[in-house]
Amino acid sequence: MKENPFTKRTHRKCSIPLIVVSLLALLLVVKLISSHSSSSPADQLSGSLAPDFGEALKLDALPELPRFAYLLSGTKAEVGSLRRLLQAVYHPRNYYVLHLDLEASDADRLELAKFAKSQVVIRKFRNVMVIGKADLVTSKGPTVIASTLHAVAILLKQAQNWDWFINLCASDYPLTPQDDILHIFSFLPRDLNFVEHTSDLGWKEFQRVRPIIIDPGFYHSKRSGVFWAKEKRSVPASFKIFIGSSSVVLTRSFLEFCIWGWDNLPRTLLMYYTNFLLSPEGYFHTLLCNHKDFQNTTVNHDLHYIRWDDPQKQNPMNLTLEHFDDMVQSGAIFAHGFGKDDGVLDKIDTDILRRSNGQLTPGGWCVGTSGSDKDPCKVFGDPGVIKPSGSSKRLEKLVVNLLDSENFRSRQCK
Repeated sequence: MKENPFTKRTHRKCSIPLIVVSLLALLLVVKLISSHSSSSPADQLSGSLAPDFGEALKLDALPELPRFAYLLSGTKAEVGSLRRLLQAVYHPRNYYVLHLDLEASDADRLELAKFAKSQVVIRKFRNVMVIGKADLVTSKGPTVIASTLHAVAILLKQAQNWDWFINLCASDYPLTPQDDILHIFSFLPRDLNFVEHTSDLGWKEFQRVRPIIIDPGFYHSKRSGVFWAKEKRSVPASFKIFIGSSSVVLTRSFLEFCIWGWDNLPRTLLMYYTNFLLSPEGYFHTLLCNHKDFQNTTVNHDLHYIRWDDPQKQNPMNLTLEHFDDMVQSGAIFAHGFGKDDGVLDKIDTDILRRSNGQLTPGGWCVGTSGSDKDPCKVFGDPGVIKPSGSSKRLEKLVVNLLDSENFRSRQCK
């Protein structure tokens, strides 16, 4: 009988010197925020350090590694970019749903599925799913949310025991190896939702909130632009609008609420955002901040690096080699705005991911021989073995700053 990868549990194995690098600050923060108290972490630091703190570094005391569920989405002419993105973010512990929208051809989807099946490790762990019946997606319309919830529903049904959901598109790319992400997130409470958000609508009140749009993607078979109604609507009074980045890192428990909703708020907001321009920049944010069970779980950051070419932050810049040092020092897990096969992607592969062209990003689970012409991941071992790199230090610094007393509670749903 074949082993079921969706129910498999692995044990963490990591050397003490690597753990020492990141444990101290994160353990302090996690201990203090997990209770959701109104006091800040900084208020309680004085009594947190025990004389025998080193005892916490024993291997058997390490928290269990999390699992991530990814949605990698693209459109026509983006098969190559999605394939490269999958290779860069793949880890046997995680789950991946790949979606090429209806603008892409069936041949493109077949090519993507064949690629996934051609990878020995993916066949072994069976943790990559390619959506065969594609959704029509209008970039500025609510069909994006519908497609995202479609992927979430698949993950909830097919993949067990994942902790966070991450949505990426073909112009995203990782700045941190999966081993480092798993390492740092293993010390975080599993109920934190990373979403950049604000209720300060500014100019967006009149260009996003009040206008009424209709997305023809719901009833047409070909993509077209959204339709604008002549009428305007008022700002809602029964709930508060929040807007932010469309890139999110969301918990399984919150997304179960979005899909199954034990009260009517998820459906009410879904109906409202059906006529909202760029609804992915508001739906999850507004739902999180208007429900008492989730409003205290928000971390006001999307863990992405983005540069904008205008003060209103409407058009992200294309990232190139000149942005490399800045994006690395940001500590962000991902960056958004890469052109297809831009030279900066090769530098990220070489300097950060240690990934050779056409290969998966190596991690502690890869036990084969490495070299310029050898793929260490062709031979694989326990997915619970991780080898954090220097990237974990940068991510740790970012996370500790986000959970600091001056940034955490004071920036939640404001």
